[in-house]
Amino acid sequence: MMKTLKTAAFGLLLASSPQVGAASDEEANALDVANQMVQAWNDLDVDRIADLFAEDGVLHSVMIDPIQGRDNLHAHIGAVLKGASRLELNLKNVAVNGNVVFLERVDDFNIGDLHGAVPVVGVLVIKDGHVQEWREYYDRSQLLSQMGVKEIDSPALKH
Repeated sequence: MMKTLKTAAFGLLLASSPQVGAASDEEANALDVANQMVQAWNDLDVDRIADLFAEDGVLHSVMIDPIQGRDNLHAHIGAVLKGASRLELNLKNVAVNGNVVFLERVDDFNIGDLHGAVPVVGVLVIKDGHVQEWREYYDRSQLLSQMGVKEIDSPALKH
């Protein structure tokens, strides 16, 4: 039987109601790590973002090859955020099921003189206080267009 999917306003623990049970410790911890990760991206804090991943953690934008390992993630994220002056992960819906957190959001950003916004769904698997795996679903051509980047011009976005 499928576990009940619980939703909440981000940054708040789930409250009890007749339809939705209270958050388990595992779910509360997963939400806390996801909240820290969102804040690190909003702060453009590449070191903190990388540190929130497990040592062998994976970031997989599903239309490109996954990036694995904290050092590789640090280098990749640093390259992706190079030139960014602002990033806001505007959360629309957040759901948690055990140690898995779903983030429906619109990423709003400024890179150089360009402003862009792209709808995204991220699925984070949290283990031992770190992101073990983060899968991202978005329209890649829309993201690159909003960033003013041609795919061939961006080695950082190729993997």
